[in-house]
Amino acid sequence: MNRPEVLASPLGVAPALPEVAAPRLVNDLLILTKARLSSLVLITTFVGFCMASRDVIDWLLLLHALLGTALVAGSAAVLNQVFETKVDRLMERTKTRPLPSGRMKPASALLIGISLAAAGFVYLATAVNWLTACLAAATLAIYLLLYTPMKRKTSFCIMVGAVSGAIPPIIGWTAARPSIGRGAWILFGVLFLWQIPHFLAIAWMYRDEYAQAGFVMLRKNDICGVKTATESFLFTVALSILTMIPAATGMANAVYLMGALAFDAVLLFCAVQFLLHRTRPSARRLFFATILYLPCLLGLMVFTKA
Repeated sequence: MNRPEVLASPLGVAPALPEVAAPRLVNDLLILTKARLSSLVLITTFVGFCMASRDVIDWLLLLHALLGTALVAGSAAVLNQVFETKVDRLMERTKTRPLPSGRMKPASALLIGISLAAAGFVYLATAVNWLTACLAAATLAIYLLLYTPMKRKTSFCIMVGAVSGAIPPIIGWTAARPSIGRGAWILFGVLFLWQIPHFLAIAWMYRDEYAQAGFVMLRKNDICGVKTATESFLFTVALSILTMIPAATGMANAVYLMGALAFDAVLLFCAVQFLLHRTRPSARRLFFATILYLPCLLGLMVFTKA
């Protein structure tokens, strides 16, 4: 995909962009920072902050926490794509991204990613607190230094990636109160367990593309998907059990418990269907079930906070 070169300045943006290039540039930046994925990070950070707030929510402090977290999340997405540019060229669903398609230079993206990371860390350290900033930095380090290279070596990378993805609610929690309490660990556990069936469903749907690109996202010799589907089911069961704890510990009320039971039942049904059939449609249903499940569960938790 050859397009007119518009990269001239250190940030990868020409000093004077033609009108037709501006929307394309904005779209490329949204793709580069994985805006939709970053929004999920912000949602879980928001939930952590709300659950940790004792009485009245400090909206200004919440805004600071979300802004700093957004900067770090954006940097993780950018730097991940810098590291995986060559691999992204091999997969149909990623080859049109700004870097593999050649619309943006790796050096420009690298500068953007590093700048976002530095700005996010400094902002959280000064506007929120040091613990929150360090947690954000740890999330970035786990994602880039452990998860990203492990994707080409072992399927255990999904577990490591889930750790990185489960830290944002703790970031929100420590932004509201600078300590990691029991509630923060419960939120961490919910996010960690949720990510396993979510990403295994994706890995099964795109297993051929991942294999072609050299990513080891599934267990070895799992041709029929038995190991993948079984693991998805077991983690879904564990997630269902863990989601009962907020009601048992007083984090949420009985309304939450009833809602969580209903959400868990739907997710378990989809996990069982994937276990029984192990087809792309069953994996796709599980994937979409996880997409709907998380905001519903976390939203209910916030609204029924005890």
